[in-house]
Amino acid sequence: MPVDEEAFSAVDAEHLVAAGAFSEAERAAVYRAIETRRDVRDQFRPDPLPEALVRRLLNAAHNAPSVGFMQPWNFILVRKPETREKIWEAFRAANDEAASMFADERQSQYRALKLEGIRKAPLSICITCDRDRAGPVVLGRTHNPAMDVYSTVCAVQNLWLAARAEGVGVGWVSIFHEEAIKRILNIPPRIAIVAWLCLGYVDRLYDSPELALKGWRQRLPLDELVYEEGWQGEEN
Repeated sequence: MPVDEEAFSAVDAEHLVAAGAFSEAERAAVYRAIETRRDVRDQFRPDPLPEALVRRLLNAAHNAPSVGFMQPWNFILVRKPETREKIWEAFRAANDEAASMFADERQSQYRALKLEGIRKAPLSICITCDRDRAGPVVLGRTHNPAMDVYSTVCAVQNLWLAARAEGVGVGWVSIFHEEAIKRILNIPPRIAIVAWLCLGYVDRLYDSPELALKGWRQRLPLDELVYEEGWQGEEN
C-alpha cells in the first residue's frame, strides 16, 4: 500500500505543537525527582496506597516511550500477604545463593543489608514484557531485539520518578529465579519479567544512595564516563 503523504502532512499540521523549556520551578522539580530517587529496601509504612494514586503511577509508566510504539508492558498488582510471602520465599532462596557468591567480608556486608521490601511494602508490582505484542517485525527492533525490554525499563523509570514526586518509596527486587515467580503468578512462559517493584509510603529516605553510604560502591565521576567522538577508555 503506497504511503499517503498528504495524510501524513495533515497529521503534522494538526498535532505538532510548540516546544519549549519548562519554567525554572518545573525544571527544578524534574531534576529533584531524579536526584533524590532512592531504592527503598526497608523503610516502608504498612498503610495502603490510595487507588487514585496507584492509577497515576501506572499511567506515568504507561506513558513511557516504546520501540515501534509496541507498549510491551503489563503490570501485575500484588497486595495479598500470602502471595507476597510466596514471593519472599522465592527471593530468600535466591538471596542465599547470591550471598554465597561473595567472599569473606563482602559476604558479611551483603548479608547485613536489609532487604525486607517484599514483606513490608503494601503493594508490589510485577512489570513484564510481552515480546510478541507487535508481531514478528517491529519498527525500530529489526536490528536490536532487546529494544522491547529496554522500552519496559523506561516504564519502570517513569513509575519510579512519579512515585518520588508523590512521596511513595519504590524498591526494585532483582534477586530471584524468573521461573519461580512465573509459577507463583501464573505468567506464560513467553512473557519476560523485567522488574519486581515494592511500593509504599515512606517517612524518610537516605540523602544519598544507600549502597554508597554503607560502603558497597561509590558513584563514579561523570567526567570519567563521557567521551567525545568515540571510545576513549581501555583498548579493545
